[in-house]
Amino acid sequence: MSDYVDRSSGRANDDVERDETAELISSDRVEGTTVYSQDGDSLGSIHSVMIGKRDGKVAYAVLSFGGFLGLGTSHFPVPWSQLHYSEEYDGYVTDLTEERLRGAPNYSADTARTWYDTDWRSRVDSYYI
Repeated sequence: MSDYVDRSSGRANDDVERDETAELISSDRVEGTTVYSQDGDSLGSIHSVMIGKRDGKVAYAVLSFGGFLGLGTSHFPVPWSQLHYSEEYDGYVTDLTEERLRGAPNYSADTARTWYDTDWRSRVDSYYI
């Protein structure tokens, strides 16, 4: 357990409730949220978000889909700007089709992540232009 204690409640930070407002949401509420096509078909869910260290902005949502019980799952980094929150679906909607997403740069859980490879990241960015 962390040494941090919320002085107002006396609770350890692990017990602090993560609130959300109309404009803000905690990252743990985003992770696992379903992403839908414009037609309402589920394309997968958000595995994680990638945040710029310097500007503090969410750069990518890493979508996961495929596999069974997490085995064989592929991860697809999608620019955050491609997603829009929908109250109707209580999830995110994108103009991307499943076919387009399947052709996107991706990685699997058992391969080395390629975020340090600037050429790979450029391929990700240029794919969605």
